[in-house]
Amino acid sequence: MSLSQLYSAVIVITCALCYYNSLNCGFVFDDVSAIRDNRDLRPHTPLKNLFFNDFWGTSMQKEQSHKSYRPLCVLTFRWNYAVHGLEPMGYHLVNAVLHAVVSVLYFRVSTMFLTELGSFVAAMLFSVHPIHTEAVTGVVGRAETLSAIFFILAFTVYVKATVKRNITDWKLMPGCSLLVMVAMLCKEQGITVLAVCAVYEIFISQKLRMKDLVHLLQTVLRGKGSLPSWISPVTQRMCALALTAMLLLLGRLLVMGSQLPIFTRFDNPASVSETPTRQLTYNYLVALNVWLLLFPCDLCCDWTMGTVPLVESWWDPRNLVTLATYAVVFRLAQTALTRHTDRHSNLILFGLSLIVFPFLPASNLFFPVGFVIAERILYVPSMGFCLLVAYGWTRIYSSQKSRRKWCWLFLASLLLIHGTKTHIRNDDWESEYSIFMAGLRVNVRNAKLYNNVGHALESQGNYDEALYYFQKAVSVQSDDIGAHINVGRTYNNLKLYKEAEDAYLKAKSLLPKAKPGESYQARIAPNHLNVFLNLANLIARNETRLEEADRLYRQAISMRADYTQAYINRGDILLKMNRTKEAQEVYERALFYDSSNPDIYYNLGVVYLEQGKPSQALAYLDKALDFEPEHTQALLNSAIVLSELGDPSLRPMAKQRLETLVARDPKNERAYFHLGMLSMDERDGDSAEKYFRQAITLKEDFRSALFNLALLLADSQRPLEAAPYLNQLVKYHPDHIKGLILLGDIYINNIKDLDMAENCYQRILKMDPENVQGLHNLCVVYVERGDLLRAEKCFIRATQLAPHEEYIHRHLKIVRQRITKLTSALNQNANMPQKSVMEKSQTDYPPPIIEEDDDVLMDALPQNDPYFNQHGHRHHHHSNEHMPPSSSSTPSSTSGRHHGRKRRSIGEEGPSDATRAHQSGKNSPPVHIDYSAENTSTKDCLADNGKMFR
Repeated sequence: MSLSQLYSAVIVITCALCYYNSLNCGFVFDDVSAIRDNRDLRPHTPLKNLFFNDFWGTSMQKEQSHKSYRPLCVLTFRWNYAVHGLEPMGYHLVNAVLHAVVSVLYFRVSTMFLTELGSFVAAMLFSVHPIHTEAVTGVVGRAETLSAIFFILAFTVYVKATVKRNITDWKLMPGCSLLVMVAMLCKEQGITVLAVCAVYEIFISQKLRMKDLVHLLQTVLRGKGSLPSWISPVTQRMCALALTAMLLLLGRLLVMGSQLPIFTRFDNPASVSETPTRQLTYNYLVALNVWLLLFPCDLCCDWTMGTVPLVESWWDPRNLVTLATYAVVFRLAQTALTRHTDRHSNLILFGLSLIVFPFLPASNLFFPVGFVIAERILYVPSMGFCLLVAYGWTRIYSSQKSRRKWCWLFLASLLLIHGTKTHIRNDDWESEYSIFMAGLRVNVRNAKLYNNVGHALESQGNYDEALYYFQKAVSVQSDDIGAHINVGRTYNNLKLYKEAEDAYLKAKSLLPKAKPGESYQARIAPNHLNVFLNLANLIARNETRLEEADRLYRQAISMRADYTQAYINRGDILLKMNRTKEAQEVYERALFYDSSNPDIYYNLGVVYLEQGKPSQALAYLDKALDFEPEHTQALLNSAIVLSELGDPSLRPMAKQRLETLVARDPKNERAYFHLGMLSMDERDGDSAEKYFRQAITLKEDFRSALFNLALLLADSQRPLEAAPYLNQLVKYHPDHIKGLILLGDIYINNIKDLDMAENCYQRILKMDPENVQGLHNLCVVYVERGDLLRAEKCFIRATQLAPHEEYIHRHLKIVRQRITKLTSALNQNANMPQKSVMEKSQTDYPPPIIEEDDDVLMDALPQNDPYFNQHGHRHHHHSNEHMPPSSSSTPSSTSGRHHGRKRRSIGEEGPSDATRAHQSGKNSPPVHIDYSAENTSTKDCLADNGKMFR
């Protein structure tokens, strides 16, 4: 193994030691939007979308796009997703490997200007520098490492193409241009390698200095004398570099729609400041970035908002730091450009070009960017910094042998300190809570950090502590609209609705006022408009305020016509007000602005369900799945529609979608429930029972699953097993009338507990005094007890409620025949005083026993009567084939966290489906006990409009 290979191996091992603990980190901060919530990573998204959308999956043509165009970086994320989905370790592993590759390439390119030992020192300093943790441990930092690889390769190819001063290898130049383009498609700063190549060409390859350039300029202006021989090859090469730059910039402008991204004053306060505050602050930020390279002790993931106070005066002492920084850079450049060409001046020029040019696009000096300081953008500039430090180290090391021991000691100490700092800093990126708390240890003036700590606590359900941090954000920056929204949302989660509404109204009052002739949407951050959605969602809890909520949605839409989330939520409000046609128009308008949004297609499917058009609804649900095959609600509700269309050939597709849902979310109790319903359709009782039990295990108060499992067990001649589930059902849902009826039936026929049966029916009548089923079955309890007089009065009341139900009249007749027979028998008893039957109490005679040879009653009690058998007992047939569907529903659930989507979960109860019960008793009376299996409804299942936004 050569010394160079040994050095490379040591560099790789060092990178591994510094970053191996980053494999334990999750997706934090920008990783969530760029990876977890980015549909461009999903295999169902066409690959071409990567070249039309920004880094976050938003169309580059949209005004709200961040304009970060990095399709090749997103492509690598997509490859990660194809291999291991959303498992963070794989993403972090790729990042660590890429950093090691960059470090080795940097070592190789450094040998052009330093000795092999000096290059090794530079690469070691680069590999362990703590400033790189954001670029390496933060997954979105891959844009930096990928771009750096092709940045170095492009420069290397250019050097090979121009190795001879006056001869150009034009075969390599297209390769150089291609590598520059690839670097730029990984991150925009990649194009700056062209400027580095230009510096290399003029000052290193051609060995020109300032005096040479001055002489050339004088010659051209005077028109006398001959041009130097090097002018022709240099001109050709510079033209090639310039042409490459112009073509790439032109393509970039076309892709971004010739629009700059819009940032708010919260992202970059200096960008909206007046002169000279803006200029003084921007130049001071240059010095602050240099300080981070020199002393990376206080690192922070977010430097926006009030992190760096504005430099508002010429007399601010921080201006001295700015002047000192520029003085050092100017002095280095002057030294390199004025002294005779040699290895030392070349190295200084190359190091400065690596520091300056890649930093310029993010410096705010030419155009504003969406941050104050971002540590990751120092990844490539740190190469120049490490090169200059390594150069200084080698100069001291080679000057005197007596100093070498101290040089090695200093280097070892520096590498150990930086490596340890990097390793510790990686742990800060483990979770969102840890990274933002680490930021607060460095900076307490940034309201965004307090907000993000609150979000992390909120995601854990710790609302009280989250509220503290959100309120702290408000105290740090009282005009932070997002902080007030967060306070309101947390109050809402704590069910403090009055306080939540007050917080939303405060946030709403802070929105910038529209100015004549100025586009409103250019003056407001899209996420700040969420205050209208959150406030409307809160108000809509009160059905008397639905019109007020609708006005808020319309106001949000008037501010941003392309605000699709407002359309989605307004459509839901319109549905609640039974204005389905308007809701349909609103959703169709939303499609005009976002034709690939699966939630809109999903909600249009719900509209058609409300209109009783399941086939059209299924078409829209399928369209939602085309755009997002893992769309939870679309999978679930399309499966329900498929099963309810009544076509057995569609059941396999419904089952496949439900199984997909279960595989994606094993804790989705509704998916198990509907698999159970499908199994009932297919007469597979064992599977149905298994799925119902799984649903109940996940949600012990699952209304429909409890009832249908109990019904299944009762029909399977296992009523005693059904009873506990029915008791559990009425415990959580005391208003469940069908469950009480079935439970009372089991108490009469199987458990023989008439008191508990009576209790069930009395509870029904307390909720619904005119419930014929409950009243009739209570009459049966009286008959079972032998209390014929109460039974007679009870049946009379039942006939008054349902005068056209023949079976009630028949049963009243049977009871009266019993009374007549008993009265006759008692009147014939000579040993007892004669009383009218109507005067007797129940204790005057024993409960009646109907003998098999009692012709009168046997004629009145047919074998298939579901209420009395030949011994006066009720059958427990559960016929429902003639029953009208009953409906019950629970409100849709709400959720507290944003990713850019709002989905409403389906209601648990809905219209019962008579086809789902598999019972006997075909000759039963048309109205008696409704034991129809309960199903969840596909209606009332919009994308969750109750969701609160960050």
